[in-house]
Amino acid sequence: MPEYKAPLRDMQFVLHDVFKAESLWQSMPGTSEINRELADAILEESAKINENLISPLNQPGHEQGVSWNDGVVTTPDGFPAAFKQLAEGGWVGLSGPEEYGGQNMPKMLVLLFEEMLYSAGIAMGLYSTLTSGAALAIEQHASQELKDTYLPNMYAGTWAGAMCLTEAHSGTDLGLIRTKAVPNDNGSYSISGTKIFITGGDQDLTENIIHLVLAKLPDAPEGSKGISLFLVPKVKVNADGSLGERNGVNCGSIEHKMGINASATCVMNFDGAEGYLVGEINKGLQGMFTMMNYERLSVGIQGLSAGQAAYQWSSEYARDRLQSRSPTGPKNKDGAADPIIVHPDVRRMLLTQKAYVEAGRALAVYVGQQLDLAKFGEGDNKARGAAMVELLTPVAKAFLTDKGLEGTVLGQQCYGGHGYIREWGMEQLVRDVRIAQIYEGTNGIQAMDLMGRKVAANGGKTAMLLIEEMREFAKAEAGVAGVEEFLSALSRSVDTLEDVTRFVLEQAGGDANVIGASANEYLHLMGFTLYSYMWAKMVVTVLKSESGQGEAFDTAKLQTARFFVQRLLPQIQALSESIKNGSATLMEISEEAFI
Repeated sequence: MPEYKAPLRDMQFVLHDVFKAESLWQSMPGTSEINRELADAILEESAKINENLISPLNQPGHEQGVSWNDGVVTTPDGFPAAFKQLAEGGWVGLSGPEEYGGQNMPKMLVLLFEEMLYSAGIAMGLYSTLTSGAALAIEQHASQELKDTYLPNMYAGTWAGAMCLTEAHSGTDLGLIRTKAVPNDNGSYSISGTKIFITGGDQDLTENIIHLVLAKLPDAPEGSKGISLFLVPKVKVNADGSLGERNGVNCGSIEHKMGINASATCVMNFDGAEGYLVGEINKGLQGMFTMMNYERLSVGIQGLSAGQAAYQWSSEYARDRLQSRSPTGPKNKDGAADPIIVHPDVRRMLLTQKAYVEAGRALAVYVGQQLDLAKFGEGDNKARGAAMVELLTPVAKAFLTDKGLEGTVLGQQCYGGHGYIREWGMEQLVRDVRIAQIYEGTNGIQAMDLMGRKVAANGGKTAMLLIEEMREFAKAEAGVAGVEEFLSALSRSVDTLEDVTRFVLEQAGGDANVIGASANEYLHLMGFTLYSYMWAKMVVTVLKSESGQGEAFDTAKLQTARFFVQRLLPQIQALSESIKNGSATLMEISEEAFI
């Protein structure tokens, strides 16, 4: 299995040269002490720990997997020690508030650490990022007493977090859950029920696991309006903060999965477990969606991370693997054959991976920028950041993971038969990243959320804000020498996105199926348009000589951008045509025809 090497140069290019992160951070009170020197030190140290500690555990951990014996879950050899080292280094609490032991780092920076962590090993990354997400929900919605009791140990990584939503009969439709919460005399609640597909529901990495559980009180309203959120520790916590007796929380079994074998996916049984209300009664989804929105971007980064590893490994392989001769004549004249990178179709696969990964990284940092504005910004900037986060989260989750899977399959294809063999590691990437399109809300659900709740529900208002931002950028940078071909492509994409947005909004009034029928294509159309925006931003940075990465790096950026514009971006025309063909071909066929 090839070694993972963090793409530090490209990360620094995007963070510092393209998005001018230091200027943004120093303009906001909550991040004013963060500078480029500190950010680079964090990135460089992150690269070391992920390359040298986490990555070597990835394949053996996957092969060994987690085990379950009489309710006890054991992670692969080396995982407890590695997680402890991550925690002691402060990596679990990187984004947490300082008052609870965190480091209060901006999301633009933290997500690059997450990318490295997931590229080194998605399974290990899940234990850390789920804890951060659970802690965020507690921080924003729980009582001060619960925050003081639980957050310091969670941000320290000595306690972990888990999110308990799904039940066997209730997936996306959380209003159907049956888990019950009965009030106790001491202000706590007795939680009873079973949850499935719980990532990190049990493990041997930490002293305690803090479950955030959706449940209903006996007199709760029907449906999603009757859901409350509860904090349920695996081990009860005494008044002095020490651990007490075991709570009524047990792992009934673990799932045997297609991938991420070193991640414990558990069936969790709550048998009168003591829990504590987070937020208000019957308003539990507010707290849970705080965590889920954090995790949705994190899952998108999993797609980006797998795509990065696949590209890195397949490009190395393509430079070494000898087979056939170049169409234009021998390149490796002293050898029996040329390296396969000389072949146009191999270059097509490599450039597709490269174009998606580099645009995806820029998009992730862009969404991180909006999150930072929403958290640390003030006035209109704060409100706009929050609105953009709402719009962009489903795109980041779904488009990054769709392109992540596509990239891993292309990487596997570059390897040929070796890509299908376990020892090379490529087939693990394909299987590991596949779940990213499914959990935290399937990509189909993300598309319907985007089209229905984030676009149609407000008449396209936020989508038009994004469209106007992209147009203003193209207008402002039109005078940069050499940029015209890239800005023209961006402008055409933006025009198509606006045209299709207006079409769907107009049609939705007369056809209830239009939103669902167009959702998937619309999300991908927006995704390609955003990638075009990201490539235009990167190209402008290079052409203005604002990149500090060197001539070879800059030349490769321009060439990759041109490949994206000429060979990948034209897909938006097919997506537009598909949407405008309406819902009839989907809905007119009878159920009996599906045989």
